[in-house]
Amino acid sequence: MAKAIMVQGTMSNAGKSLVCAGLCRIFRQDGYRVAPFKSQNMALNSFITDEGLEMGRAQVVQAEACGIAPSVRMNPILLKPVTNIGSQVIVNGEVLGNMSAKEYFAMKSSLIPDIMRAYSSLAEENDIIVIEGAGSPAEINLKEDDIVNMGMAKLAKAPVLLVGDIDRGGVFAQLYGTVALLEENEQSMIKATVINKFRGDIGLLYKGINMLENLTGKPVAGVIPYLIVDIEDEDSLAERLTRRTLGVIIDIAVIRLPRLSNFTDFAAFEATSGVGVRYVNSAKELGSPDMVILPGTKSTISDLKWLRECGLESAIKKLASQGIVVFGLCGGYQMLGSRIVDPEGVEGGGEVEGINLLPVQTEFTSEKHRSRTTARVLGTEGTLAMLSGAELEGYEIHMGRTILSEGAKPLVLLESGAMDGCVLDNVYGSYLHGFFDAAACREAVLSSLCKKKGVSLKTEAFDLKAYKEDQHDLLAKGIRESLDMKLIYRILEEGV
Repeated sequence: MAKAIMVQGTMSNAGKSLVCAGLCRIFRQDGYRVAPFKSQNMALNSFITDEGLEMGRAQVVQAEACGIAPSVRMNPILLKPVTNIGSQVIVNGEVLGNMSAKEYFAMKSSLIPDIMRAYSSLAEENDIIVIEGAGSPAEINLKEDDIVNMGMAKLAKAPVLLVGDIDRGGVFAQLYGTVALLEENEQSMIKATVINKFRGDIGLLYKGINMLENLTGKPVAGVIPYLIVDIEDEDSLAERLTRRTLGVIIDIAVIRLPRLSNFTDFAAFEATSGVGVRYVNSAKELGSPDMVILPGTKSTISDLKWLRECGLESAIKKLASQGIVVFGLCGGYQMLGSRIVDPEGVEGGGEVEGINLLPVQTEFTSEKHRSRTTARVLGTEGTLAMLSGAELEGYEIHMGRTILSEGAKPLVLLESGAMDGCVLDNVYGSYLHGFFDAAACREAVLSSLCKKKGVSLKTEAFDLKAYKEDQHDLLAKGIRESLDMKLIYRILEEGV
């Protein structure tokens, strides 16, 4: 059976996911078979495995760091928020149903057998399991029947590294306060603390580190600097959502929907020199980009209403009438149609008029469509005509089906022989996540936008997989140089 080590944080976005990914890569580099694990993930950024099962993307990224294929066993429970107090509950990659926070809290302990089956299966195949916690273990109002922080550490008998975020301030209070709020048996499971996202002169920290070690009785395993690496982020706290890039040649505006999901669909554009990706949530911010993207969303109808109320719908329609490229993915594709109907109450029932830029209608059904597929772009039109014939691999993950009006042109031919998406003039839509990850699609889009704008941009083959590998190696290097790896291995060997 594998040995385990767990990374918990003092708060959300303290850097747990990246520290886990870095440790996964380090252990792999050191010759171990390693796999990631997170019992319960709450995120709108999800992924479909080869088996057609849904899991959080954070563990997908960590699996990439391990050099192995993502498996839903790495994230047996996924919560996808649909309201401020409720989520779609996904267990072992399949939808269990929508639940309020109160309903889920009352039943979550019944999912422990699912969690342990998944964990044990991974542990039998690997030497090391790197477990990620969620939020903070010191959320004392939620500790009862915990299954993701100390509760999971106890189930897996995993020693814990506690990570604090110095960039957001108060890191010593974060770390000491977290330890102090835990029960004595939980405190004993924390074997070391880690200070993350440090900028500046580390010499100024030494006095505080000594005091922290004396107060907690735990060694500080290291101080990780604010690493500049391009690794996919887990949730909407990600910095990329507020990032602004100056001096770009091609300007792409992604609408920052309230329930935006799978924003990693645009990571390949962000990594391309000369391309700027802006996430906007007002008509004023939208301006005059070269392309507008309506991304995926967990709540198509409510986000469409928000789009309408804040003036972005009319701004997008105005840009489309001026010949600006508008591209909708998944929920964004549904919004671009003429109407969305919800007879089964999947999103509360009723129907709503769409943006009316594509001749399609969507009807929601309770069944979620999940699949991975290869595909080929059909003969298309408008500014992105160079997309014609481009091949790609992607995945579908959506509720409902979209029907094209008579005479409407589909965008993509799937390997199954079915059609996907629609195109009309300079407006395009598709259900396929990962569309722009394909080099052929991405290069065709950028070349087309450059041609229309009368500018040049080097769009030669960009190997996204090799780029990700390099970023994982950079992350591992930064963490290896910052942590006391002898201590980490000793913690791993000694356990709890």
